[in-house]
Amino acid sequence: MENENLDLEHTQAKDGADNFDATQADDSANACEETAAAAAVPADGCAAVPPKKTKLQQFLQLLLFTGFSISAGIIQFVTTGALSTWTNLIPYWIAYLIGLILSVLWNFTFNRKFTFKAANNVPLAMSLVVLYYCAFTPISTFGADAIVDAWKTSAGSGWADDYEMVITAAMMILNFATEFIWDKLIVFNQKVSDKILGWFKRR
Repeated sequence: MENENLDLEHTQAKDGADNFDATQADDSANACEETAAAAAVPADGCAAVPPKKTKLQQFLQLLLFTGFSISAGIIQFVTTGALSTWTNLIPYWIAYLIGLILSVLWNFTFNRKFTFKAANNVPLAMSLVVLYYCAFTPISTFGADAIVDAWKTSAGSGWADDYEMVITAAMMILNFATEFIWDKLIVFNQKVSDKILGWFKRR
């Protein structure tokens, strides 16, 4: 009789534990679905929902981007000056283009790893950066060259070759502002990357 009572108590305890575990699992699943719904993403894989960045995190992100952009700008600035402005080795627009390409490679590598800490598809991210520069490069390269020519004509004998660096600096500031927006909203945005990859898979 005593053994039967012990067996009965053991069975009841086991059933209670199973019910408790099932309740916890249901609660976790519901929490996952609610979190996913609030973030407007699929419910499967709640851990994949990226937490919203605080204002401090966004500010630090901007500071990092600024720091790497300044270092990339130094690369572009020195390259352009060394190949054209200070030595006249090659035409200004070619020197500007070489400096721009070097700065892009530098900026992409470090911003991806440290600023945005992106784990998205690298070839896709690089392709999106190339797409941005397909628009920005001809505008800035030939635009800057046209400004240099116009400034030389207007200044006449008052022109100094160092004025080219003023135009280079202006183009770098424009590059900084537009690329930060493009990188943040498009290149290193996981949701955008997933949508693009999904579109190609459906094709």
